Amino acid sequence: MITCYLNYVIDPYKLKEFEHYANLWIPLVNKFGGEHHGYFLPSEGANNKALALFSFPSLAAYEEYRTKSLLDAECMSAFQYAEDTKCILSYDRSFFRPVLGQS
Repeated sequence: MITCYLNYVIDPYKLKEFEHYANLWIPLVNKFGGEHHGYFLPSEGANNKALALFSFPSLAAYEEYRTKSLLDAECMSAFQYAEDTKCILSYDRSFFRPVLGQS
């Protein structure tokens, strides 16, 4: 299993737009075989940081999702929404493998 960690810098004046964007993506990741663990929006502290976590069975499965998402109408619409609203200023992506206890 591989977990993608997305670290966003968002426009704090467009939090409502970013939350809408987040709600668009959760079912899309699941549609392509991932398991979305949610978005995490600012509460206390920095008002321009947001996170997302989702997992795929393997890095290959994640790469397949990325390829298919670029051809999917719903995904393209979500990408366009973020671009139109400019709610995301920047982001970076890291990958982790979970440790879920000894088997």
